[in-house]
Amino acid sequence: MSKRGSDFLYHWISDHLPDDPITDPVSLMIEMALDAKRAAEDQGIPGHEIDEEIGAIFEVIMQGLR
Repeated sequence: MSKRGSDFLYHWISDHLPDDPITDPVSLMIEMALDAKRAAEDQGIPGHEIDEEIGAIFEVIMQGLR
């Protein structure tokens, strides 16, 4: 993942983690990963820069949920 891609994701995820209790963390991770990818593409960051580290996206989201 590019530096700008990883920077974008870390900021996006930290800004979008829910404050409410999470009832379905798996669904939340999938939804957040897809939303983050769309948001990155809207900011001009190609999807392949995000796709390269999709596993890392899930890990970052899980860390934020803890």
